[in-house]
Amino acid sequence: MSLSFNYRHLYYFWVVAKEGGISRGAARLGMAVQTVSTQVRDLERAFGCVLLKPAGRGVSLTDAGAEAMRRAEQIFELGEQLPAAVRDMGSVPAVRLAVGISDALSKLAVRRLMEPVLQVPNLRLRCDEGEFEDLLADLALHRLDLVLTDRAAPPNPNLKLYSHSLGSFTIGWYAPRSLYAVGRRAFPRSLAKAPVLLPTKHAAVRARIDQWLERRAIQPRVAGEFEDAALLKAFGAGGMGVFPAAELMHDDLTARYPVKRIGACDGVCEDFFAIGTEKKIMHPLVKQLLSTQPRHGTS
Repeated sequence: MSLSFNYRHLYYFWVVAKEGGISRGAARLGMAVQTVSTQVRDLERAFGCVLLKPAGRGVSLTDAGAEAMRRAEQIFELGEQLPAAVRDMGSVPAVRLAVGISDALSKLAVRRLMEPVLQVPNLRLRCDEGEFEDLLADLALHRLDLVLTDRAAPPNPNLKLYSHSLGSFTIGWYAPRSLYAVGRRAFPRSLAKAPVLLPTKHAAVRARIDQWLERRAIQPRVAGEFEDAALLKAFGAGGMGVFPAAELMHDDLTARYPVKRIGACDGVCEDFFAIGTEKKIMHPLVKQLLSTQPRHGTS
């Protein structure tokens, strides 16, 4: 922390700026005008620039003062929250779980998979989303308790990571209302006529979908490819195209978005894994999450 200026002086400046004048600021602080004025000038000397300028009977902020005011607002807002936050942490022991979520996974599916632990009293959950390799690095550095992803961890002699299956779930094709009729007609041949949205090749399921299409000699009319699974569904639901999704989240998907299932992606499944640093799970929430997962099927 920098000690190049006095935080009490910053507080006096903040009050003066909020009140719009030295006199009004001094009255709010219950201090003499000269004392407040002197301490604001001390702050300006510490910063090496003028923060306040005369404006009628009051003062206004210079450009430097506006920036100082913006930072001071953040500092003192956090200060007001600090006592309650410390009391909360001291009075109620939190059960912490830090989870990394691959951006290739559907957020609806993640929410569904994590349901077993979400009702735990005093849960303090942190979720970080990112690329597969970056999340594994954070896991190895013990910044995360586990990583949820669509593939097992690759062999690496330098990293002791263990992959635990959360299940393998069938894929279905879904269409927004505007494309339901064309998508449903003569399915799956309709995928060569209707606009199709697909995950990018960084998703493990993409290769399986491509093979499924090739076996049926279907050349889809690809209207978009999405690295983020949530964006894929949002654009699909908005009418941009039909799209594949794990049937694990069928109920959540159709309840949240105006989409309908038009057919199955027979034989294609999306895998879900929890990757951790322990072969024998010790974290109680991770153990609970793994022990209550279905291993295969649809919702």
